[in-house]
Amino acid sequence: MTRILIADDHPMVREGLRKVLEEQPGWVVCGEAGNGREAVAKTRELKPDVLLLDFVMPELNGLEVTRQVRAARPQTEVLILTMHESEQLARAVLAAGAHGFVLKSDAGTTLVTAVEHLSQHRPFVTAKLSHLAPDGPLHPAESAGEEKPAGDPLTPREREIVQLIAEGRSSKQVADALGISVKTVDTHRANLMRKLDIHSASELVRYAIRESIAAP
Repeated sequence: MTRILIADDHPMVREGLRKVLEEQPGWVVCGEAGNGREAVAKTRELKPDVLLLDFVMPELNGLEVTRQVRAARPQTEVLILTMHESEQLARAVLAAGAHGFVLKSDAGTTLVTAVEHLSQHRPFVTAKLSHLAPDGPLHPAESAGEEKPAGDPLTPREREIVQLIAEGRSSKQVADALGISVKTVDTHRANLMRKLDIHSASELVRYAIRESIAAP
């Protein structure tokens, strides 16, 4: 039996995906998540074989979810579903440990094949970007600690904070979401502004959107 967790912030999309997936013999949708942080928690709890993950998710985007899932449970394969035909985005999520990348425009014809591949620990990348498919054995992603991915000026924790701030969360709300103090959030905010040479909240939001940390 193949156990699948669906993570998408739109209930109607989750419902549609569940219907398609559960039509396949031996496949079961073991749960759903409506934001990125919930996707990580439910992966730990439900231990799915495949996490079907929308890239644009509130609280924690697909890139950060992938890093955390692959660090916490490398047995779960991550399949990114997105409307963005971006080679840069595909490279980033594949480097983070996802082994599937499907465009929403192609999902009607390729989603079942993609899940089938990942359930057998074989990579699948949508045809338009198939040259990016990983070669050789699949390996768990690096630990989702405070190390920076290559070429990224921010640590994973800083990226989480940038996304939450860009979504309009107050320092108190960010602190509650991450289980840290408001003072720590404010320190991170000041350090981020200095590191990125950003001088206002609106500039930080633009940065988050440009770097695919937060949705437009």
